[in-house]
Amino acid sequence: MKIKNSKSRRDFLKTTSLAAAGFFIVPRHVLGRGFIAPSDKLNMAGVGVGGKAEVNLPYAYNLGSDNIVALCDVDDRMAVHARAKWPNAPYYKDYRVMLEKEGKNIDAVIVTTPDHMHAPIALAAMELGKHVYVEKPLTHDIYEARMLTEAAKKYKVVTQMGNQGSSGNDIRLIQSWIQDGLLGDVHTVHVWTNRPTWPQGIATPTGHYDIPQELDWNLWLGTAPLRDYNPAYLPAIWRGWVDFGSGSLGDMGCHFIDVPYLSLKLGYPISVETSIGSVYTGFFKELVNPDGYPPSAKSYIQFPQRGNMVPVKMIWYDGGIKPERPEELLPDETMGDDSGGMIFEGTKGKLMAGIFGTHATLLPTSRMKDLVLPPSKFPFVMGGSEGHQQQWVKACKAGYGTYTSSDFAIAGPLTETVLMGNLAVRSYVYSETNSKGSLVYPGRKKLLWNGEKMEVTNFAPANQFVKRTYRSY
Repeated sequence: MKIKNSKSRRDFLKTTSLAAAGFFIVPRHVLGRGFIAPSDKLNMAGVGVGGKAEVNLPYAYNLGSDNIVALCDVDDRMAVHARAKWPNAPYYKDYRVMLEKEGKNIDAVIVTTPDHMHAPIALAAMELGKHVYVEKPLTHDIYEARMLTEAAKKYKVVTQMGNQGSSGNDIRLIQSWIQDGLLGDVHTVHVWTNRPTWPQGIATPTGHYDIPQELDWNLWLGTAPLRDYNPAYLPAIWRGWVDFGSGSLGDMGCHFIDVPYLSLKLGYPISVETSIGSVYTGFFKELVNPDGYPPSAKSYIQFPQRGNMVPVKMIWYDGGIKPERPEELLPDETMGDDSGGMIFEGTKGKLMAGIFGTHATLLPTSRMKDLVLPPSKFPFVMGGSEGHQQQWVKACKAGYGTYTSSDFAIAGPLTETVLMGNLAVRSYVYSETNSKGSLVYPGRKKLLWNGEKMEVTNFAPANQFVKRTYRSY
């Protein structure tokens, strides 16, 4: 059933005669200092309420400053804590039923599900005029990211992607330093992560298993192709499978690449190529199973000149691969942090940082002793990265057009760039049968990209990975 667009609860109350007469909305001064009027609370629903949602929901709820009015999860086991914390919130397994039955009570929706369901859930909420907060990566596919970017503008809703580092102070400092010319012309960026920390680059799981009674397997699969239930897919370990997750890039790319993307005003890339780690089966080295992501990858993403900013090559490393140690870094000094890092190379020097841009330092690190660094020219977010959810909540109350750190106008194009690496990976292991009946792999092939059209221009088979076909469920 397609749900018709409806006004938000707040807009509805403003237009009713009862609200105009003052029966429902009580002025704050009448209630007393420190009391939050019911009309000032944001009514939120959570879709996917376990895992990362156990951070997102409480931060948005903010000790009762706002309301959690509905909960939804396809797996009752994942919903135990949220249902105990908000026992009065109606609970559903199907987000479509929740939106249909509770839509009039919902102002905003927080989406914390496996990647393949981010876009359909967020779009359904936005079509109803609901503000949305969606975990990173914003979407599973490049096309979906463009779709949500355009939908946020069309439906005029407040949006935020869950890459909380974008609300931190560190990213704003690095933006300021780079855009003030501290490194000169930045031409190369190295970005790496310690992920995956889950099984990846392995054979597709087999065997017959009974579906747990708490789990609606059909709804968990959602838009993904139908397959038998296997406990090897959930929870969390779905990240390594192409039908559900987006691998190491999807898990950490929006945290790390966010910093250079904003600092260097990158926009759409023009090409991407990759090399991947293979796996051994018996005595033979084989390409990774195309049903999953590889155990490691190194991807090169090229960006064109932007105004007076020179072209940039971004190199992404995952699965334990790291860039060469900079000559300026002393042998005993740490490169990045436990989860990864980034290094900017410019004509006037280098800058190194950890996740979210933390612990940013010029290289050699001795440069930091006497140098007076320019202050941030971008406003800090109250509470930094821990205020990411509350920034969105406050913006929802203020209305469309209010600034958020990872609004879909920013998060959408960023996600498209992050997913370019996966586009190259999946094209690398794509195979087709030649005229002699032998499998042919393109291997390491540079894909030329038209960002406006979302199209690989020199290898047509790669375009099947830009936009997938949804299963009806």
